[in-house]
Parts: sequence; structure tokens; C-alpha cells
Amino acid sequence: MKGVGAVFRRELASYFATPLATVFIVIFLFAMGAFTFYLGGFYDNGQASLAIFFSFHPWLYLFLIPAIAMRLWAEERKSGTLELLLTLPIPLNAAVVGKFLAAWVFAGIALALTFPMWITVNFLGSPDNGVILASYVGSWLMAGGYLAIGSAVSAGTNNQVIAFVVSVVISFLFTIAGAPLVMDTLSAILPLELQNTISSFSFLTHFNAIMAGVIDLRDLVFFGTLIAFFLYVTSVLIDLRKAG
Repeated sequence: MKGVGAVFRRELASYFATPLATVFIVIFLFAMGAFTFYLGGFYDNGQASLAIFFSFHPWLYLFLIPAIAMRLWAEERKSGTLELLLTLPIPLNAAVVGKFLAAWVFAGIALALTFPMWITVNFLGSPDNGVILASYVGSWLMAGGYLAIGSAVSAGTNNQVIAFVVSVVISFLFTIAGAPLVMDTLSAILPLELQNTISSFSFLTHFNAIMAGVIDLRDLVFFGTLIAFFLYVTSVLIDLRKAG
């Protein structure tokens, strides 16, 4: 798509032009380590596995990813640069996709920097590296889902705090939709078919399936469709802003 590369390079460079990238990556890595080794009792587990490490990803992403996404469009609207961006000879869809991909790659860089965890678990034992690789892929796809939601919310407001809070709330609903506590509650009031439908929208349901070591087409379709849908919503909201 024409213009995606230009927007992507501009946005990705902007992350590293300020302390934002360093601060986010340091917080991300510190939180991952603290949750895994202290709250998760990594060494007490007695198994050469990163299951504990990955089990915290949805809950950390729930707050950290919206922190990235809140600036995607809200900052452009607040600073008045959105109008300038929309006057450039770049299709709106290209701008939306380019900004999203830059944020997704940035999140992927932060995720990739956790590779010492993979090295550590291989030093301590003989883990199933196929499962670990699948979990990394699933984690990055899930981060993309959170980012797409945050992008759409950010496009609807010029207040980054509001964008952050609303993104967290919506992402939380998508995260817990398939949680056992939610399913047990819904089982008393909803038929099984509707319960399964609600569960199918859960990030936990699809991420846990990938963590089992199998990247099922249904999980790929879910995250791909969700990302595409919320990027479409982003485009619609920006277009409405442009028309207004």
C-alpha cells in the first residue's frame, strides 16, 4: 500500500527520538522479570518452562500496550498535526496501517529483548523450544490486538488519558471474556452456544491455546480479524474527523 513504508519509518523513528522507548522497554523488562521470578516463583516451579513467564503477558499488556497506543492519534489531534498528516499525498488507510505497524514492531522489539529468559531456561534444563517459540508468536499477536483496540480508541479522542483508560477497559473485557470465573457466572444465565461465542472473543482463550504449542488457524484468524476490524474503525473515526 502506497505510503505505508514512509509512515512506518517516521513513526518508528519517533519512538526512539525521545526517552519514551527507553522508559517503556525498561519498565516492560523489569515488570516481566519481577512477575516471573518473584510473583510466579520461577525457580520454585522446578520445571524448565516459560509457561509462568508467558502467563503474565496478557495482564502486563493490558496496561503497557494502551500506554503506547494512546499517543497514536490522540497526540496528533491535540497538537494539530493530524490535519497536516491528512493533507499529505498518502491514503488514510496507509497512515493508519503505517502507524499501527510502527507501534507493533516497537512492542515486538521490547518482547524480543526478553530473549535472556529463553537462554536461561535452556541453561537450566531442556525445555520444549517449539512451545516457547509459539508462545512468543502468540504474545506478539496478542499485543497487536491490544494495539489495534488502542488505536481505534485513540482516534476517537484528543485526550491521551481518556484514550488510555478506555483502551484498558475494552481490552480488559476482551481479556477476561473466556476466564473460568466469567464462564461460571454466565453458565447460570446463558445457553451454552452463547457462552462459547463469548469465550471465542477472549484473548486468554486464544493465547492459552497457542501457549500449548499449537498455532491453530482459528487463533490466527481471530487476531488477524480483530486487528483488521479495529484498524477499520480507526480509519472511519479519522475520516469522520477529516470530514468534520
